[in-house]
Amino acid sequence: MDDIFQRLAAALLCAVAFSFSGDFSGSVAGMLVLLTVSSLSALLTDKRISSVLIMLYSAAVVFFPVLVCGAPLIVYEAVSMKKKWTALPMLLVVPDMAEIVPMQMIISAAGAFTAYVMRGRVAALEEQVAQLRSMRDETAEINMQLDDRNRRLTEAQDNEVRLATLRERNRIAREIHDNVGHMLTRSLLQSAALIVINKDEQLKEPLESLKSTLDSAMTSIRQSVHDLHDDSVDLRKVIDDSASSVGERFSVTVEYDISDDIPAKVKLCIAGIVKESISNAVKHSTGDRIFISVREHPAFYQLQVEDNGACKELADTGIGLKNMRDRAESLRGVISFTPSETGFRVFASLPKN
Repeated sequence: MDDIFQRLAAALLCAVAFSFSGDFSGSVAGMLVLLTVSSLSALLTDKRISSVLIMLYSAAVVFFPVLVCGAPLIVYEAVSMKKKWTALPMLLVVPDMAEIVPMQMIISAAGAFTAYVMRGRVAALEEQVAQLRSMRDETAEINMQLDDRNRRLTEAQDNEVRLATLRERNRIAREIHDNVGHMLTRSLLQSAALIVINKDEQLKEPLESLKSTLDSAMTSIRQSVHDLHDDSVDLRKVIDDSASSVGERFSVTVEYDISDDIPAKVKLCIAGIVKESISNAVKHSTGDRIFISVREHPAFYQLQVEDNGACKELADTGIGLKNMRDRAESLRGVISFTPSETGFRVFASLPKN
């Protein structure tokens, strides 16, 4: 905005200088030529053409002395393009000084000097603004990098906490299984032995009750151990481990977009299908790539495992395919097997409810 106002100020000084000329038509024509050259030099993207226009105007002063009145605007444009030398022809001796009114020379000289100073001030401000913008952009980029780094650190910390929780659940499940489970099993065997060797009818009912209580406790312990173990399954790690196990033969791509808060049965089902699909690819596929996609939708979970080995027919009698179908149907899901010349695809959809 300052640049526009200063151009207008320089143009106004030029108009005042032209107004002292006795030739009205010549002054108007000179002012029009000046404004044309100034506008083109400001608008043209090719600064070489702008430089040529300013040099032509400066050189024309030798033949049309009245054009010296445009010195303020011409100097401003030359300094703007950082090509001050294009205004040098104006410094040549004017052939006929009689055509120039002294006031015109004073206004032109003072205006040219003022324009030079003003444009230098604007250039300094523009340089400062550019530096501030560069600093702002660098600061914004650094902030974005810091935000991204903090997000990744937070995700890594959350993942470490989750893995630590899963490891602790596994440890507790093992402790319960190895210690409490074994002691309950031994107590059950001892109670059964006491029932067999007992001859006292009064002790028969209490021993049966004791055995029933121990059976209930054993069932509860088993259920708790299974729940702890199932909840501690890290589905992403299971899939990554399965993919890395065939990394020497296949190039495996995994797309995983599913929350951690999913039922244990769903995790076990997906993990089982992925393992079985990769095992089938190792045994039967002639390809070298496997694509695994696990996605969560509002109403269902979706699984796709596909390899690029040619497969024209499907032998649906294998136990592997039957196991995968049984897993999906146990959760009221659907699964399909699609053979083709470009590969074999396993596609499963498991409802959330």
